[in-house]
Amino acid sequence: MLSILKRFGLLGLLFIPLAAFAQGATPDVQKVLTQLNAAAAKFQSAQADFDWDQFTAVVQDHDIQSGTIYFERKKGEKTTQMAADLKQHNGKDAPKTLVYDGGQLQLYEPEIKQLTLIEAGKNQSQWESFLTLGFGGSGADLEANWKVSVQGTDTMNGVPVVKLDLVPLQQKVLTTFTHVTIWIDPTRSVSYKQIFYQSTGDMRTATYKNIRYNAPIPGNVFEIKTARGTNTVRRQP
Repeated sequence: MLSILKRFGLLGLLFIPLAAFAQGATPDVQKVLTQLNAAAAKFQSAQADFDWDQFTAVVQDHDIQSGTIYFERKKGEKTTQMAADLKQHNGKDAPKTLVYDGGQLQLYEPEIKQLTLIEAGKNQSQWESFLTLGFGGSGADLEANWKVSVQGTDTMNGVPVVKLDLVPLQQKVLTTFTHVTIWIDPTRSVSYKQIFYQSTGDMRTATYKNIRYNAPIPGNVFEIKTARGTNTVRRQP
């Protein structure tokens, strides 16, 4: 599952009052998790522009994708939809569309007219812990999948954030990532930056800006319309 998310560039594929931020105080991890639970209960949607930077240590190379990402949790539901409109790859136009909904991941590559479908199956909860990391996730979600520690506070794009370090609890995840660091707005449960670290020295950095919180999202962003002659490929996780 993790290799598939990495291949498609998805790992890029998750508190205290603001007055305390201004004082430079470092919050206790349990307080952070408690406020994330409250923030997650109010989360409906988020939209953001992103840059995903995959750094390969052995060749000292950066592979950068950029575009717009969307998250939405429908009223009364626990799962979150995700869609990403990838626009550029290393500065060149390279359109792709990603949609995750109901345990299925769809990748549409219009340039080669291919739609790839992958079912999460029994890995659904784990997939969602990566795909929606830092966007609408609760403290309970983090505790279920990560050992969480607080590394301090910061300000990003003028917004106070908490810096969290996450160590995977599942051994099969730990073999891929030694830890993940995220900078998250505790009042809205939205992330401004994430770094995924690998034992090889490789790392993926995701940065998010122009975040629109709980604003209406067009329903069609979660629908992929393919061109005539598109080939559909089904892959196993």
